Amino acid sequence: MKLEVLNIQGEKTGRSVDLPEDIFGIEPNEHAVYLAVKQFLANQRQGTHKAKERGEVAGSTRKLKRQKGTGTARAGDIKNPVFRGGGRIFGPRPRKYTVRLNKKVKRLARKSALSDKAAAGNILIVEDFSFEAPKTKEFINILQQLDVNGQKTILVTSDFEKEVYLSSRNVPKTETVRATDLNTYEIMNAGKLILSEGAVEKIKETFANA
Repeated sequence: MKLEVLNIQGEKTGRSVDLPEDIFGIEPNEHAVYLAVKQFLANQRQGTHKAKERGEVAGSTRKLKRQKGTGTARAGDIKNPVFRGGGRIFGPRPRKYTVRLNKKVKRLARKSALSDKAAAGNILIVEDFSFEAPKTKEFINILQQLDVNGQKTILVTSDFEKEVYLSSRNVPKTETVRATDLNTYEIMNAGKLILSEGAVEKIKETFANA
């Protein structure tokens, strides 16, 4: 699959980039994508939630009333979960939500996500660029020239470009990531995927070395 390379003005440069069929042209495996997205979202959870149970709530342990003869249900101390202010029954406890996933499945999921975006025509290739200083207006202007402003967009660069990252940080619905940090969730969550020429080569290297 070949895509034309655009400059930051949205004009064709006359060059094209060959996207490998084994990365951008496979039959998407939906289940692998589901597992990778599930793992990513699960791993974002802190798992620090905690509710106090009966033994942890502050209060007296004195028995409220005698066991029998009151005509009502028996009751222990004020920390009983049925009373207001009492402990919580089977409340949440700190836990890890981490999900493990086979490397081959994760690799297949990324390929599937990239192939899905390529098949839908939602991948753009731009020539490598950088800023001398962070300029949010310039970055927004690039998005407008590429006709993707206002859409969920991910700009993928070959390496960490500090000025480009800082320029895009405050732009809504836009994210800048390195090619090596690109994951299945980000690909599927984006409307448009903008790859720099260097990023395409980096993606090829990543899957070649996997």
